[in-house]
Amino acid sequence: MRGPRARERGQATVEFALVLPILVLALLAVLQVAFVVRDHVAVVHAAREAARAASVDPDPSRAVRAAHATLPEADVHVGNRPRVGESIVVVVTYKSHTNLPLVGPLFPDPTLKSRVAMRVEK
Repeated sequence: MRGPRARERGQATVEFALVLPILVLALLAVLQVAFVVRDHVAVVHAAREAARAASVDPDPSRAVRAAHATLPEADVHVGNRPRVGESIVVVVTYKSHTNLPLVGPLFPDPTLKSRVAMRVEK
């Protein structure tokens, strides 16, 4: 091959080699954000489970066990139990670890928190 086409040979390979690291970094960043969102959904679910348990059982340890069944490493705080018909408040806090290779160190570990109030039934 001679002429202008001969000088363009391998151009696509070089462009791909230049773009590939940026593309991989962007994909890993999206995955890391998805993992944090997953953890946030788990925190909300754990808070709802704990609030439900606290609304039907006067023992606060049952609410903590209910939250830990969903999210074992969560910090659970159950408010004082009011009279029947009033709201009890449960707060669940969890530190989401961002440890995905390459992008994990770029994101700080966020602390996720969910507060749920539910009416006491019994």
